[in-house]
Amino acid sequence: MRSVADDLRRELRERVVALSPGERVALAIRLAESDLDLFCSARQIPRDQARRLLMRARRAGRRPSRVTEAGDP
Repeated sequence: MRSVADDLRRELRERVVALSPGERVALAIRLAESDLDLFCSARQIPRDQARRLLMRARRAGRRPSRVTEAGDP
Protein backbone atom coordinates (compact mmCIF):
# COMPACT_ATOMS: atom_id res chain seq x y z
CA MET A 1 0.00 0.00 0.00
CA ARG A 2 1.36 3.43 -0.98
CA SER A 3 1.57 6.14 1.61
CA VAL A 4 1.50 9.90 1.35
CA ALA A 5 5.24 9.90 2.11
CA ASP A 6 5.86 7.50 -0.81
CA ASP A 7 3.96 9.81 -3.14
CA LEU A 8 5.87 12.86 -1.93
CA ARG A 9 9.23 11.10 -2.37
CA ARG A 10 8.28 10.06 -5.90
CA GLU A 11 7.17 13.59 -6.80
CA LEU A 12 10.37 15.08 -5.40
CA ARG A 13 12.52 12.56 -7.27
CA GLU A 14 10.69 13.35 -10.52
CA ARG A 15 11.18 17.10 -10.04
CA VAL A 16 14.90 16.70 -9.33
CA VAL A 17 15.41 14.40 -12.32
CA ALA A 18 13.81 17.04 -14.55
CA LEU A 19 16.37 19.68 -13.48
CA SER A 20 19.39 20.52 -15.61
CA PRO A 21 22.84 19.86 -14.12
CA GLY A 22 23.28 23.58 -13.43
CA GLU A 23 19.92 23.73 -11.67
CA ARG A 24 20.89 20.72 -9.55
CA VAL A 25 24.12 22.40 -8.49
CA ALA A 26 22.20 25.59 -7.62
CA LEU A 27 19.72 23.51 -5.61
CA ALA A 28 22.54 21.79 -3.73
CA ILE A 29 24.10 25.15 -2.87
CA ARG A 30 20.77 26.55 -1.67
CA LEU A 31 20.18 23.47 0.49
CA ALA A 32 23.68 23.70 1.97
CA GLU A 33 23.17 27.37 2.82
CA SER A 34 19.80 26.59 4.38
CA ASP A 35 21.32 23.77 6.45
CA LEU A 36 24.11 26.07 7.60
CA ASP A 37 21.53 28.67 8.67
CA LEU A 38 19.64 26.02 10.65
CA PHE A 39 22.88 24.85 12.32
CA CYS A 40 23.75 28.46 13.22
CA SER A 41 20.29 29.02 14.63
CA ALA A 42 20.31 25.82 16.67
CA ARG A 43 23.75 26.58 18.14
CA GLN A 44 23.24 30.35 18.22
CA ILE A 45 26.64 30.94 16.62
CA PRO A 46 27.83 33.02 13.66
CA ARG A 47 28.21 31.44 10.20
CA ASP A 48 32.01 31.52 10.17
CA GLN A 49 32.18 29.70 13.50
CA ALA A 50 29.61 27.17 12.29
CA ARG A 51 31.68 26.49 9.16
CA ARG A 52 34.81 25.93 11.26
CA LEU A 53 32.94 23.54 13.57
CA LEU A 54 31.55 21.56 10.65
CA MET A 55 34.94 21.35 8.91
CA ARG A 56 36.58 20.20 12.15
CA ALA A 57 33.91 17.55 12.67
CA ARG A 58 34.36 16.38 9.10
CA ARG A 59 38.10 15.87 9.65
CA ALA A 60 37.69 14.11 13.01
CA GLY A 61 39.00 10.56 12.91
CA ARG A 62 40.50 10.88 9.44
CA ARG A 63 44.11 10.14 8.75
CA PRO A 64 45.95 13.01 7.03
CA SER A 65 46.97 12.38 3.44
CA ARG A 66 50.62 12.81 2.44
CA VAL A 67 49.36 14.60 -0.66
CA THR A 68 47.99 17.47 1.40
CA GLU A 69 51.07 17.88 3.60
CA ALA A 70 53.20 20.99 3.09
CA GLY A 71 56.45 20.74 1.19
CA ASP A 72 57.67 19.19 -2.02
CA PRO A 73 58.28 15.44 -2.40
